[in-house]
Amino acid sequence: MADILQIARNGVLKTQILYRANLSFEQLTHYLDLLTSTGLLKKTSQKGKEVFEATTKGLEFLKTHQEIMGLLSHDSARGIRIKIPPGSLFATTRKEVN
Repeated sequence: MADILQIARNGVLKTQILYRANLSFEQLTHYLDLLTSTGLLKKTSQKGKEVFEATTKGLEFLKTHQEIMGLLSHDSARGIRIKIPPGSLFATTRKEVN
C-alpha cells in the first residue's frame, strides 16, 4: 500500500501503478479499491483517463509508514532482531476428529 501511495503522490494512471509497483491486475484492483474506500487515494478523470492520486490522509499514512520503517531499520543496524512471524503461523488448521 505504501508503494502505491508513493507512486501516486502526484497522480498517475492505473497502468503506471501496475508496472511500477510490480503487481498483478487482481492485486492492483484490490489495493486501489481498499485505498480509495479508506480515503488514502482518490480517483479522478483527466482527459477521459482514470488518474489516481494520494490524498492528504494518504500522504500522512505514507509519512508515518516511512517513520516506522526508519525505526525498524535503525534497530536492525544496532543489532536488535525484530521477529515477524511467517504468514503460515496465522493460517487456520483443520483438527482431525478421532
